Amino acid sequence: MKRCLIVDDSSVIRKIARRILAGPTMLVAEAESAAEAIDICTHEMPEIVVVDYRLPDMDSIELIGRLAKLDPQRKPDIIFCVCEFEVSLLTRAKRAGASGYLMKPFTRLQLLESFRELDARAAA
Repeated sequence: MKRCLIVDDSSVIRKIARRILAGPTMLVAEAESAAEAIDICTHEMPEIVVVDYRLPDMDSIELIGRLAKLDPQRKPDIIFCVCEFEVSLLTRAKRAGASGYLMKPFTRLQLLESFRELDARAAA
């Protein structure tokens, strides 16, 4: 079973993502802040982390970098959620360790497709 962590200060977004992703093959955890995400990942690193651009307690790019370096043996795939397509921001996220990005608001299909893309890259 894969594990996923949704990091977003919006409880609505976390709840929507959980409803879309949770099932027999995916265990979904939630964090409303970067500090909570780091705590969760320190104890049990998920395979996939979805990080929102705006977090209340830390720059999201910094969080991505920290998560990418937290456990070199088990680096998670990180999906960066943004509201606007800004090349420089996406480039910084990629350099910090993001595997891809997802535009908000997202549909069920878009979220699932971003996970399928990660699976396809891992299988290649």
